[in-house]
Order: sequence, then structure tokens, then C-alpha cells
Amino acid sequence: MSILVLVLLPLLISPVQATPQAAAIEGDWIGTLAAGGANLRLAFHVTRDAAGQLAATMDSLDQGAIGLKIETVTVNGDVVRFELKAPPASFEGRLSADRSQIDGAWIQGGSSLPLVLKRGTAEAPKRPQEPKRPYPYNDEEVTYRNTAAGITLAGTLTLPRATSPAPAVVLITGSGPEDRNETVFGHKPFLVLADHLTRNGIAVLRVDDRGVGGSSGKTNEGTSEDFAGDVQAGIDYLKTRKEIDPKRIGLVGHSEGGLIAPIVATRSSDVAFIVLMAGPGLPGDEILYLQAAAIAKAGGAADAQVSTNRALQEQIFRVVKEEQDPAAASARLRQLRDQILSSVPEPQKAAASRMLDSQMAAVSTPWFRYFLSYDPRPALSKVKCPVLAIIGERDLQVPYERNLEAIGAALKTGGNTSVTLVHLPDLNHLFQTATTGSPSEYTRIEETMSPVALDAITEWIQKVAGSR
Repeated sequence: MSILVLVLLPLLISPVQATPQAAAIEGDWIGTLAAGGANLRLAFHVTRDAAGQLAATMDSLDQGAIGLKIETVTVNGDVVRFELKAPPASFEGRLSADRSQIDGAWIQGGSSLPLVLKRGTAEAPKRPQEPKRPYPYNDEEVTYRNTAAGITLAGTLTLPRATSPAPAVVLITGSGPEDRNETVFGHKPFLVLADHLTRNGIAVLRVDDRGVGGSSGKTNEGTSEDFAGDVQAGIDYLKTRKEIDPKRIGLVGHSEGGLIAPIVATRSSDVAFIVLMAGPGLPGDEILYLQAAAIAKAGGAADAQVSTNRALQEQIFRVVKEEQDPAAASARLRQLRDQILSSVPEPQKAAASRMLDSQMAAVSTPWFRYFLSYDPRPALSKVKCPVLAIIGERDLQVPYERNLEAIGAALKTGGNTSVTLVHLPDLNHLFQTATTGSPSEYTRIEETMSPVALDAITEWIQKVAGSR
């Protein structure tokens, strides 16, 4: 997906525990949490196994986080409690006499917000752009090897019904484990994009990331450099297909994918063109500072809060950059954690401790270390093929002005004269028509990708590579 670090972190939850006196709360529950200027629908699904033990999962519907396991479920009389550890959060409420409602509070980061759960399920979000069979093109499941890495990659290849070899693109997902459709926040951007491109004569290979779907390997053990090798393997595979013109193979990368595409283009003469969709033009730490501030302000945070968060980011990033030895870095991060906790009021300390533990674990991964210090401009300056860089004006994760300026300057420095820079009004990081650009809007917006963006990408590829 998009680059979301130190703003939204994945929920990694352990098995459920339950008290023996658990009451009959099995079923589906849903409520709306008013948080940071956004209304977030939370759904809880509670079941009981043959041994009488409760289990539960949670969906944060408007953030696209589905099927998250809850670590502990406790029911004592009419008091119900669900608890998560990463991020540290819990819900506690009182079950009504008719067992149809739980009145309580959502507790996270030292804050307590009212939350009322009622029995029921949420309607499936409307996604009118998702294509339905039969398609006016051919599609097939494919697998191929990244021999150097020793992994198998699985994806879908969509092919125009043409009599001559077609131009083709490899789609490159954003950060985090993504499937071939780049499924995120209830949307499938790459499914919609691949459909649009293939209907217009362009073959598309979209692929599960390492460790996702049909692909082997582990995403969390790789870096952008490793993923560039996976993309090259996709190009090599396309060159074996008689339906594909090997002289017209390009790359389309979204977010981190827009960082990876130039790396591949500088190494392979097989790359005929690249499209950077919300790709970064600045070093990783600068992206994260800009991103955190923009999202916090969109959520109503005061300037003082933004400054405090920036100072915390700077301390954490300094440790990660200075300490190459993981053990030494871990030790310094623990010291920093303890220092921060020393100023946290006692009632909030346990929650803050769990939150910091989650953040420290995230910044210690190989991917984060690489991304934090990586500057995309040297690679961009070596790209000689045609480039389209496109960003929405309401993108809060890769803010368009400074990033497009940096991308253009780097390409110009390298002498590339076939460069198109586009910023599209009203579009967010997913290229949806948005009101604020905040990630809290992503799920609520029915549009998966603006037709304006789809047409801009398709028409540019047709111009530089042809489609028939």
C-alpha cells in the first residue's frame, strides 16, 4: 500500500483468552468511534468453541483492517472487555439486560472515547469500479522464479485480445505485505488499474508480494533493494511470452513501488518506460516527517502536538541511522523508551509503554532501516527512459509539491528529456477524489481510482509505447 510508518501500524494480535464465567455475547457487534475528526466503524465478531472458550476478531472498517484477532476477551457479570496489545488498545463496556447493546469506551494512547456497540453487521462497502466477468480480454494465473532470491512469485497476467504482441507493464505495490490487487482499505486499486489498461491494449502483470497469496518468501525480511529483484524477475518472465513485445515493457509503481521502479530502470535495458504513482522524490526520513505532520494536522492536531511528534521521530530515527548493529540499536531504543515513559503520567504509562514497544519493533526491521536512509534522487538521475510522475494534490503521505519538484530536478540533472510531471487536483494518495486527503477517508470513498488518473496513466503509456 502506501507508505504509512509511525502513523498507522499493523495489528499483530495473539490467541484469545476468556474467563470461564463469560456470558452469552456471541455474535456480531458494531459501533462508531468519533476520533480525531473522523468517524471510524469498529466491528467485533465473537464466537465460542466446543470447549466453551470465547474467541473474537475486530474489523476497523474505515481503515480497511479486517479480521484482526483480539488477544483477550473477559466477561465478568455484565462487564465486557476486549483487549489488544499492538497497538495497545481496549474496549470495556456494560452489557444491557437484553444483551443487545454494550455501552462503554475505547481506550488507546491514554485517551478514552465513548463507544456503543450494538448487535448487527455492517453493509459491504460499494466498489462500483471493480470489474466483473466476463472480461473483454484474457487473464491467467502465472508463477515464475526469482532465482537469485530463491523464491516463487505468483500473479495474474491480463492480455489484450490482439493479433500482434502488445506493450506490457509490471505493477509494483506500495509498502507492507500487499496482494496482487494491492488490496487496502477495502479497495483493490491494482485490479481496477489493470482492467483499465488491458481494455486499452496494454498487458498487465500484477503480483503478490513475498509471503503473500501464492508468493513464497517473507516481506518483512526484505528491503526495497530486494523487491527490485522481484520486479526484474517479472520483466524476465514477460519476455518469455509471445503475446508481449519485449521492446515495450514498462513499470508502474505506486508509493514505495515508485521508489523501486527507478532502481530497476537503472539496472535493466529492458525497461522501456516507468510510471511513478505517488512515488517519493525525497529521502525516507523527510517523507516520514512530512507525512506525519500532514496527517496529524488533517486529523485536527495542534501545532504543539505536531512538534512533539516530530521531536520523538527525530530521536528514534537518529538511533536507527547511527547504530548499524541491531543489538546496539535495540539497547539504545530501550533507553529512549524508558526516558520517554519517565515523563508519562502513571495512569497512562501502561498504554504508552505498549505503544512505544510496537513503534520500536517497527523501526527495527530491515525494511525500515533501508527506507529511512534511502535517497531516491541518485537513482532517478540515472534513469534514461521516459518517465511519468503523477501525484494527487491532496496526497498527505507523499505530499506532491516537494516530491514532484525533487523528482523533476533529479531527472533533469541526469539529462532525461522525456519527463512528464503531473499533479491532479482533489486526489489523495490512492488517487481517489477526496475531501481532505486523510487516510481516514480511504474506506468511505466509493471510488477506487479516479477516472482522471486512470486516463492520464493509460494515455501516457499509449503515447510512449503504443497499444495496438
